[in-house]
Amino acid sequence: MTGRQVFGHFPDGRPVESLTLQGGGLTAKLLTMGAIVQDLRLEGVAHPLVLGTPMLEPYFSSMQFFGAIVGRFANRIGGARFTLDGRDYRTNANQQNRHILHGGDDGTWRQLWTLHDQAQDRAELRLALDDGHMGFPGKLSIAVTCALRDKGTLEFDMRATTEAPTPCNLAHHGYFNLDGTADICDHSLQVAASQYLPVDAELIPTGEIAPVDNSRFDFREARLIGAGGIDHNLCLSTEEQPLRCVATLRGQSGVRMDIETNACGLQVYDGSHISGLPGLDGRIYHAHAGIALETQGWPDAPNQPGFPSAILRPGQTYRHRVRYCFSA
Repeated sequence: MTGRQVFGHFPDGRPVESLTLQGGGLTAKLLTMGAIVQDLRLEGVAHPLVLGTPMLEPYFSSMQFFGAIVGRFANRIGGARFTLDGRDYRTNANQQNRHILHGGDDGTWRQLWTLHDQAQDRAELRLALDDGHMGFPGKLSIAVTCALRDKGTLEFDMRATTEAPTPCNLAHHGYFNLDGTADICDHSLQVAASQYLPVDAELIPTGEIAPVDNSRFDFREARLIGAGGIDHNLCLSTEEQPLRCVATLRGQSGVRMDIETNACGLQVYDGSHISGLPGLDGRIYHAHAGIALETQGWPDAPNQPGFPSAILRPGQTYRHRVRYCFSA
């Protein structure tokens, strides 16, 4: 049944709503905080397909980023600083007090979005980030449409405009588990990427663009994810492309998810640091409970001239589309 209801409240009393969407054999619950996909079900499958929690509080702390639209710059910017048009900018350093991750402590994932439109199978949420928010220049106006399309498809259409040049890189940060099991180690993954970005000990790209050949980042042929530990960007292209299929995740239960996007990068994180989190249907999530497959621009792009540009300028419209297509 579609509709909306109060899910919880911000510490200052503002209500967070849960929006129920149905279409294409899917039922999704979308929160107005962070545009979070809190739950996702496929008709005929007994378990949820994503990691979520029935309470609001964990989304402020231990489960921050889970299922949210993250930004204004998804992933990391090394040193929490960058230079744009000859001017230096320092941003909120929310990772190890050294780097900025997913837009900072008060990024899009922690914001209360405004519901602009809702139908049975879709909702549009909007958000404005002020000039200087988390240290970024330019007032950024964001609109995200979450829709359930035919044949089990969860689609995000993310748009943004700015009043001054600024880094812009939005991503859906869902964690997926297609089997409803304790971990995703027995899921298989295939990704159309022949290169990846090596990172340093603090997960900041070194600037090298390396071939995946003979490495644990080679998913050109479907293989089991295992528990080896991965939190890296796989390079899909060096510029935005038309919508195309870039990855396939398969569970042992027979559920399959194909990912279509126009983005040039796919961050793969196998959830190795998840520990004791309160999940859906009474589950407790531990290491590798789900895998994040985040289509996006390349991390640290504002500091890496050899990476695809992630700068949005006045008069331009940022647009990022991703479709998660489920079948059983």
